[in-house]
Amino acid sequence: MSKKFVYFFGGGKAAGSARMKDLLGGKGSNLAEMTNLSIPVPAGFTITTEVCRYYYANKKRYPPGLREEIEKNLTKVEKAMGTKFGDAKNPLLVSVRSGARVSMPGMMDTVLNIGLNEKTLQGLISATQNERFAYDCYRRFIQMYGDVVLGLKPREEKEIDPFEGAIQELKKERGVKLDTDLTVEDLKELVRRFKTLVKERTGQDFPEEPRKQLFGSIGAVFESWNNKRAIEYRRLNNIPEEWGTAASVQAMVFGNIGEDSATGVAFTRDPATGEKKFYGEYLVNAQGEDVVAGIRTPQPINIAGKTDPSQISLEEKMSQVYRELEKIYKKLERHYRDMQDIEFTIQKGRLWMLQTRKGKRTAQAAVRMAVEMTKEGLISKQEAVLRVDPDQIDQLLHPTLDPKAKFEVLVKGLPASPGAAVGQIVFSAEEAVEEAKAGNKVILVRLETSAEDIHGMAVAQGILTARGGMTSHAAVVARGMGKCCVAGCSGIEIDYEKGEIRVKDKIIKRGEYLTLDGSTGRVIPGKVPTVAPSLSGDFALLMKWADQLRKLGVRTNADTPKDARVAREFGAEGIGLCRTEHMFFNPDRIDAMREMIVAKNEEGRRKALAKLLPMQREDFVGIFREMDGLPVIIRTLDPPLHEFLPQKEEEIKELAEKIGITFEELQAKVTSLHEANPMLGHRGCRLGVAYPEITEMQARAIFEAACQVAKEKIKVIPEVMIPLVGHMNELKMQRKIVDRVAFEVFEEQKVKIKYLVGTMIELPRAALTADRIAEVADFFSYGTNDLTQTVYGLSRDDAGKFLNLYVEKKIIPEDPFQKLDQEGVGLLVEVGIQKGRKTRPDLEVGICGEHGGEPSSVEFCHWVGMDYVSCSPYRVPIARLAAAHAALKEKMKIEVVGEA
Repeated sequence: MSKKFVYFFGGGKAAGSARMKDLLGGKGSNLAEMTNLSIPVPAGFTITTEVCRYYYANKKRYPPGLREEIEKNLTKVEKAMGTKFGDAKNPLLVSVRSGARVSMPGMMDTVLNIGLNEKTLQGLISATQNERFAYDCYRRFIQMYGDVVLGLKPREEKEIDPFEGAIQELKKERGVKLDTDLTVEDLKELVRRFKTLVKERTGQDFPEEPRKQLFGSIGAVFESWNNKRAIEYRRLNNIPEEWGTAASVQAMVFGNIGEDSATGVAFTRDPATGEKKFYGEYLVNAQGEDVVAGIRTPQPINIAGKTDPSQISLEEKMSQVYRELEKIYKKLERHYRDMQDIEFTIQKGRLWMLQTRKGKRTAQAAVRMAVEMTKEGLISKQEAVLRVDPDQIDQLLHPTLDPKAKFEVLVKGLPASPGAAVGQIVFSAEEAVEEAKAGNKVILVRLETSAEDIHGMAVAQGILTARGGMTSHAAVVARGMGKCCVAGCSGIEIDYEKGEIRVKDKIIKRGEYLTLDGSTGRVIPGKVPTVAPSLSGDFALLMKWADQLRKLGVRTNADTPKDARVAREFGAEGIGLCRTEHMFFNPDRIDAMREMIVAKNEEGRRKALAKLLPMQREDFVGIFREMDGLPVIIRTLDPPLHEFLPQKEEEIKELAEKIGITFEELQAKVTSLHEANPMLGHRGCRLGVAYPEITEMQARAIFEAACQVAKEKIKVIPEVMIPLVGHMNELKMQRKIVDRVAFEVFEEQKVKIKYLVGTMIELPRAALTADRIAEVADFFSYGTNDLTQTVYGLSRDDAGKFLNLYVEKKIIPEDPFQKLDQEGVGLLVEVGIQKGRKTRPDLEVGICGEHGGEPSSVEFCHWVGMDYVSCSPYRVPIARLAAAHAALKEKMKIEVVGEA
């Protein structure tokens, strides 16, 4: 039996279902599901993702038998719709739309009105008795086919689409502003000009044969899987290239026949806030692309969505259709048990559903929906936790406008994606990328964004558009990225050539600062102060559920009492890394540190260290108090000593005078400490071996602080971490110092405190000999930043110059400093844990590199059996949620295996 490549849907029955997303793509599988739910869906068929993969694997050829399958299913569509493809009297027109297994809004191509030529055009006129409508469809088809299939769409951002240029030229000639003002004769003239344009640009006539048009469109949709914007979107959202896209061929229904026809996009709940209200926009006498492209600013779906009394909602204009749409959206949300993003067309008063999919939402909305749907009984607590992507949580931690700040509002647009953004104005995606590379924060200002702007949107702080609604491209993509966005700001005039925006008599030029408030739609000139958000309510409840489910502990990397306090507010269960060197860089301490470094003997070093001891002790007192009964891992001095000394001649002279030595002596010391590769040099435990008095002072500061706080009736759990250990004897030597100092301090203070001594595993040798090191260590903490450096032989300070190239060329899938390389670095981590626990079964193991707050790395830490992860304070909630996801995925995997 030959393989099935085409799946039909229509007439209340479909060959596919929502469970077949991998094969039929999101769009195709959901069209099939809606058909099976008896929801009005125009008939069609879906060509599977397997065809796309075959197409690219076989030099852009189709699998044998595909054409025959398409013809067979096309006949079924004709029968279901009562029309015939290519027929001169009663023509069937179709669309071809892309559809990957996950939503990629606007990234791939669509072609509408396929099947129109000079003969079928007359049939369409006859069938609808509407000549203007028919010619409107024809000119749209030629433009879309020319852009998508014939490749006439401009490749450079500053180029004008030739078809758009022809439209603007004709409108200027006719003295009209809107496309809807063009007469039948105007549209006929546009068709003529479009066809001439195609002939001039391609050297061939526009294709008249409907099947040639159809197969050309199918090929173009598969080609769009690898266009520039789709590739960039996949990179940003970690979508595998090998998935491919499906292509759905569907009978056209028309929202542009007249005042009794319309098209719209809606969400079953508010995608920006998560509020349980039907939310969307529509356009009368339009096709679907008009809404999402932002060319015309649409009207609200319902009366509740009106912000302007002059607006006419769909609920008011077509009340019966609205009530039918209301029933359908409620049915879809109940069925999918999630917020849906739906597209519909009304043709001469009849409602047709064209799409449903899981709606993209802001982090704020995701949390609210998850909690409220749980309370409504739609989903379980476990599902609620899985509904919120850990990466999304970062959006909730971004600043908002300071409510105390005073500012003037320049103009208001639509609050398309919440949050605050401050940056310098740029007018193109390329400009945004260039400025971001230079370290500048930017606001991308566009008439309306298109899919080609994806790379600029990704690096911008926020997006401002003059046109488009809440469901425009800018709004949808910004929400998915967690970017602040103000859309449909009709009060601004944008002049790309002059590089400025105008609001009445106010002009703001390229490079000047602008502030956006995506929660209210306010656009504010200049910089406005921002404040950190407070996390409570639905977020607090969701995180409580996550904490009940996760197995991994979550600690924080914090070097000050303030950081420790913030981390506790975010749910940290201890400190996994307190970097002591950061304390020495304070202006009131650096001189004592430098005095210690330049001392000629141990006596001199001890004299300087005695000045540092009370300062360091006070830091630890503050941190222990804040953590109040939670473990605190304190790392002894790690960086090479040259980092504490000045490098410029003037600064060296100034320091020499201050500490009472000659310039030449200090210059010689600075030179002697220079290393060709300091990250692999005299640092970490190697400093403690060379200068044991440093370890001694730090241990004393830790234990004296612990005793002081313990006397305040506060529980203290200190853990001392020795960095950069490569050999067990290094740790053994350092531990002897720590244990001796602990004994002395406890005797002096008449207090005894339980403590641990461990090491940071950041060298391959340490991981490979972890069984020996565990003979001395009470705990391991993986410093995966340095471990990645030493495993790869990369400097993380310099590798950024070429790592992106490695990712682009697919040499490596991800930057290993951003996401843990589980195959290489991860293998060493796993080996180290197994070896360490073989020696010491109760060995405490955690991670404190930047990977500790990255969701996929947190999941890895769960699978290899770590006790905790540690990350920066603002990433603690992300790690908590990621740890819960990991535990739930493990449970689901066990349950599935058990069922099998």
